[in-house]
Amino acid sequence: MADPRMTIWARTLVDFSVRVQPGDRVAITGGAAAEPLFRAIFQAVIERGAFPVMVPVLPGFAPELLMHGNDDQLQYISPVERFLREETDVLITVMADTNTKAMSAVQPGRQVVFQKARTKLMETFLRRSAEGSLRWVSTLFPTDAYAQDADMSTADFTDFVFAACKLGEPDPAAAWLELAAEQERLIGWLAGKRRVHLRGRDTDLTLAVEGRTWISADGTMNFPDGEIFTAPVEDAVDGHVRFSYPVVTQGREVHDVRLRFVGGRVVDASAAKNEAFLIQTLDTDPGARVLGELAIGTNFNINRFTKNILFDEKIGGTVHMAVGAGYPESGSINTSAVHWDMICDLRGGGGIDVDGEPFLRDGKFVV
Repeated sequence: MADPRMTIWARTLVDFSVRVQPGDRVAITGGAAAEPLFRAIFQAVIERGAFPVMVPVLPGFAPELLMHGNDDQLQYISPVERFLREETDVLITVMADTNTKAMSAVQPGRQVVFQKARTKLMETFLRRSAEGSLRWVSTLFPTDAYAQDADMSTADFTDFVFAACKLGEPDPAAAWLELAAEQERLIGWLAGKRRVHLRGRDTDLTLAVEGRTWISADGTMNFPDGEIFTAPVEDAVDGHVRFSYPVVTQGREVHDVRLRFVGGRVVDASAAKNEAFLIQTLDTDPGARVLGELAIGTNFNINRFTKNILFDEKIGGTVHMAVGAGYPESGSINTSAVHWDMICDLRGGGGIDVDGEPFLRDGKFVV
């Protein structure tokens, strides 16, 4: 028997997150393990009079290419990739890894080659998103692999995902709109401010945000969501930061990341595990050593670390920053093939001051 929660999930994505309209070209892609959710999304898109395009991704093919392909093959961009970023009106991505370490044997340099070839594609995606010609949302289907990473049973992790997405609420869209209103209140307080100062364990970092736009992420792009973000001024980030949680990306865990910034650029970087991968990623291109995003988590339904950035960056009371490409709608002019989020937990004695006024203390907003 089909899980009725899939229908609720799909309709919230289709009707609330990306607002599918008749005639839209809607690409639905992600891991094949998400088939129950794919079917529900496909049905919802048909009901809205749009044109669904299914692009399921089978496990194991990406690491096969990255491990055994030559440089020309790594740099080749397929018509399907171009369609997803350049032509579709709506893009719904469902992450559903069955092995989150599948890429761990791939040499970092080969991943850099693959990423750099997609710089222009990333720029097009961000531009289309900013101008509104592409509406997109990413969500995550609970698999055994994700549950294992989070040290949870699959059943418990599934319940966690539904709670984080507010899908147990009588009206999930209304619940997201309530969070959106709170985030707009915070953004209203931040409007026109010039400087953000982060303090915490092994962290003392100052970021200029003058002239930049704070944006509310309220379930319309990431699902779950729950953050407010902006773009730091590219040449005005100074100090040092220690990221509290492991950074998990491309099948690798990078532990105890510490970055030091001078004039907006990372001038020193270290990690207790996979440091070489960290350095190689920062050396992908000139923009990879510049911050493209500063964000503050607001989803207090997410209260534990899961080793998955979709959830972890939204933890209420934490801060995350992304090295690399920034979002043009926030004012960022930094370009890069990289966009890599890292989380700094401020709930245990840390805080944020904005123009000298307290904004967050011990993970709680005080404005």
